[in-house]
Amino acid sequence: MCQSLIYNNLSIRYYFPVMTTIKSLSIVVPVYNEEDNLPILFAEIERAMSRTDKDWHVIFVDDGSKDRSLEVMRQLAEKHDTVRYVVFAQNCGQSAAFKAGFDAATGDVVVTMDADLQNDPADIPAMLQEYERGFDMVIGWRAKRQDSIVKKIVSKIGNGIRNRLSNETVKDTGCSLKVMRTSMAQLLPMFTGMHRFLPTLMKMQGAKVAEVRVNHRPRQHGVSKYGVWDRTKATFFDLLAIRWMQKRTFRYTIREQK
Repeated sequence: MCQSLIYNNLSIRYYFPVMTTIKSLSIVVPVYNEEDNLPILFAEIERAMSRTDKDWHVIFVDDGSKDRSLEVMRQLAEKHDTVRYVVFAQNCGQSAAFKAGFDAATGDVVVTMDADLQNDPADIPAMLQEYERGFDMVIGWRAKRQDSIVKKIVSKIGNGIRNRLSNETVKDTGCSLKVMRTSMAQLLPMFTGMHRFLPTLMKMQGAKVAEVRVNHRPRQHGVSKYGVWDRTKATFFDLLAIRWMQKRTFRYTIREQK
């Protein structure tokens, strides 16, 4: 069955999910000062994707790095035709980096992940298999997080509040490892903090979403780009915006048209 959705002044037509086969994928990786992690990450992605029969490429999005990250990206792109990159003129934030990656994506689906090696590329094949069962989005659930006690507690509380106010049941909306239908990801609204609400924003387009357990690893190189409390404050105001959008979104079904 086909339905039409009016969202953010856009008319979107979508179909209820059915079993599908992924032919190609774009792996979007925002980067900010991760020079030591990029070669390791790409090698891990290559190993993971060798277990699949999909065409793939990585899109590194340099969010105004001040270290050698861009130089490393260029070197990887020279050696591997599966590496592409987008470079911002200045730091714009993770949401902007994801959006730029979505817009540059040419694969049937986009896979998102962090560049800090805490997400494990080895989880990607299983997530792709789940997606092919008929979902529009598959999100990772870090059942055993490798973070500090404070970050775990704050994240758990924040996730609970976020779910309560947005009528969600997502176990781990903060996990960057996700698989999404490209055509839907490219229609997501642009605003700072968007990346924290991707499952909700996709559902507002009619997406069918699944969650799977994924590995989570401690950071080996570099430092975290987020403070616990400043992120909590920003998320609260973003959540109010999401709640407003949910209330203002409507759907209609077309029975006949000439």
